[in-house]
Amino acid sequence: MAKAFQKIYTQITQITKATCSVKANQVGYDELATVEGRLAQVVKIMGDEVTLQIFEGTEGIPTNSEVLFMGKSPSLRVSDQLAGRFFNAYGDPIDGGPAPEGEERAIGGPSVNPVRRKQPSELIATGIAGIDLNNTLVSGQKIPFFADPDQPFNQVMATVALRAQADKIILGGMGMTNDDYLYFKNVFSNAGALDRIISFMNTTENPAVERLLVPDMALTAAEYFAVDKNEKVLVLLTDMSSYADALSIVSNRMDQIPSKDSMPGSLYSDLAKIYEKAAQFPSGGSITILAVTTLSGGDITHAVPDNTGYITEGQLFLRFDSDVSKVVVDPFRSLSRLKQLVQGKKTREDHPQVMNAAVRLYADAANAKTKQENGFDLTDYDQRTLSFAKDYSKQLMAIDVNLNTVEMLDKTWELLSAHFKPSEVNMKQELVDKYWK
Repeated sequence: MAKAFQKIYTQITQITKATCSVKANQVGYDELATVEGRLAQVVKIMGDEVTLQIFEGTEGIPTNSEVLFMGKSPSLRVSDQLAGRFFNAYGDPIDGGPAPEGEERAIGGPSVNPVRRKQPSELIATGIAGIDLNNTLVSGQKIPFFADPDQPFNQVMATVALRAQADKIILGGMGMTNDDYLYFKNVFSNAGALDRIISFMNTTENPAVERLLVPDMALTAAEYFAVDKNEKVLVLLTDMSSYADALSIVSNRMDQIPSKDSMPGSLYSDLAKIYEKAAQFPSGGSITILAVTTLSGGDITHAVPDNTGYITEGQLFLRFDSDVSKVVVDPFRSLSRLKQLVQGKKTREDHPQVMNAAVRLYADAANAKTKQENGFDLTDYDQRTLSFAKDYSKQLMAIDVNLNTVEMLDKTWELLSAHFKPSEVNMKQELVDKYWK
């Protein structure tokens, strides 16, 4: 309902598939409005010409529609009541519960000033050895999962949400099927973990442009718990390719000139404003971002993964290992650029040496497999590396393996001693003396 003396505009000058334009004054960027009762947002201002993006599309909107500006940008009410709840892209509950009370905060604010950040130094354990053992996550880090669309990345996200040692887990789902939404809801409910998980969901039934609000909603909630409550927060975003597709839809409908792969020229900035919210705060709180970027036909050079790689601190690759019929975190294509800040410091002393030895021997197995495929005879060492690689993939690298960091290291020592001699692992003698099984 319009407030007293609030001006209503009724002369739309231009309508496209997703936007409309109207002449108006004293309007701000990102300000919300309603057009013929449909929610819209200011995306462009040229003098007194204001362009609004209409979330539900412009079909059926006449040129004399009522345009009412709300005087505020999208916002979220933040409080402890957010925990355990499911919301849509506007921050409205979709789980049948009441709307949460709390302080109303605008979403999409600036990233943290670098002088207010602290050097990342806290371990984020996920229980997945392919991450914790070889590509350890650090609080305040930003890192994507690169995966093909047919890989179980949502199951990995749910697993991380249940196992990660964090005070709050915030899930932002974009372009999800209803099956995916119900999967997350059932997994979280059945595990009894809802009290520390907050979910913002956009499904394929919702307008695609609503996906653009989900990361900002999730990060606004994350900033509340990390800054105000000094908590360790892990933000899971899936799928950032759907987010980028929504950016492309909006820019194309606004007749902007597309860049590489039909993406908007602002893609790098749009992704960076999300990922740069990751930070370790001096007060003790932190925001760590783990996001899924699906690859089109495995193309790592596509604009979305390409730009993401420049912004983030490494990447994690999912790969189906046909030798053990399991999905693993690929040790060759995955990299956490901050892992050295915690390996051997916040984990056991042997962690860096064990990781390097296992990956080197896994690489020797890949070479042995190439020799085998080309018809060359294999040495005894080659045979043992192949046997080690299968056990390593099945008992450690597979995404369904749940171990803590100490158990991962012990299991790796066990596999090394089962397949190799101490002289073949090329590790410090004092560590071999202490941990060799």
